[in-house]
Parts: sequence; C-alpha cells; structure tokens
Amino acid sequence: MTLQIGFVLFPGIQQLDLTGPYDVLGSLPDVKLHLVWKDLAPITSSTGLVFTPTITYADCPPLDVICVPGGSGVGPLMEDEQTLDFLKDQAQTARYVTSVCTGSLVLGAAGLLRGRKATTHWAYHDMLAPLGATPVKDRVVRDGNLLTGGGITAGIDFALTLAAELYGEATAQLVQLQIEYAPAPPFDSGSPETAPHAVLEEARKRTVESRRMRGEITARAAARLG
Repeated sequence: MTLQIGFVLFPGIQQLDLTGPYDVLGSLPDVKLHLVWKDLAPITSSTGLVFTPTITYADCPPLDVICVPGGSGVGPLMEDEQTLDFLKDQAQTARYVTSVCTGSLVLGAAGLLRGRKATTHWAYHDMLAPLGATPVKDRVVRDGNLLTGGGITAGIDFALTLAAELYGEATAQLVQLQIEYAPAPPFDSGSPETAPHAVLEEARKRTVESRRMRGEITARAAARLG
C-alpha cells in the first residue's frame, strides 16, 4: 500500500527543512508526497524560493507520516488554529508525527509534545520545555512514533532515520548513497559547541528578535495548553 507522507507548507518556511527530507523520502519506493496548506496559492520561503501546495488541509487524506518543517514563519503558525487542528487530527492516526528544526515548536503548540522527548534548532531549544516536551540536544530524537530533527541540515539525518524505520537500513543506506550524503564541511562551526566564540555571538545577535517574538508566542501557547 502506498505510504502517504505530508509536509506542512507555510509562508516563511525554511526551504532546506523541506527539500532535504522531501528528497530523501521521495526516493523511497511506493510513496506519495503531499505539500499541504490551506489553499493552493504559491508559498514563498524565507529565502524567496517559491513552492506550490499540492493539496489543501480539507482535501488531505489520512497521512502515514506528517512532517512540520521550520522557518521564519513558524511564529504565526504556532497560533494558527486551522493548522493546529489539522495536525491534531492527523496525529490521531499517523504512524509517525515528525518535524524538522523549529517545526517542533508548532507540534508543541498543538499539544503533541507533552511528555515526549524532542529536539529543535539550537537557538530555540529552551522553548521546548514550556510546551511540555523533554528537550534532548541531538540531531534526531525519537520518542515512540514522534521523530524530531534538529536545525535545518539535520532534516536529512531525520529523513534517513525515518526511511530506515519505514523500509529498513539497507534501503535508507541506498538512498544515502544515491544522494551522496557524506558530510565533510570545510569548517567545524556547525554547532554552538564547536563554533568560534565570535561567530557564536554574532549568530545569537541575529536571533534576538525572533527569540523575543517566539518566546512570547511560546508563553501564550503554554498558557493555552495549561
């Protein structure tokens, strides 16, 4: 039976949060991928790449895998009742409920992280606990049928982990080889623990406003969840 995999699409999505896992999961046998949003109008990502939804919330079938990517548009999504209701409804029957990067904050706002281990982008990791999650600093975190990926590029690790769950390690390894996923970055500054102090401080400065906004939204979501 064809696996139904849906990615929530939204204005301000981080394109690599979507396209990394999409490419991995789209390479699996007998899958149908959906880009899901309220309507079918084009969506502009945080860096200007334009995507077209393939199906609406109303027409979306029950999904085997539901995935929420992150991005600059996550804040409004955390308070979008139509989106939160869609996620809660799909989560009732989905085999896997998943996210990449700050998409986990949206799952949290929907009440889907309460009592569960989860991760997110390093800059927003402290916002998981107020949403009821047990924060774990790792590239991919699994708690039952909940799989969450860390920041942006961790979406590929997440998708390969999910591919192994769905079709076995050999199939996941084949996909990894096909996309030549063999990270060898030119710099060792991909985490707060390894980045030079000046680089880390600059990165933190650039997230001050988004942290303020998301912190306020997270507090409201936490109050709503009780």
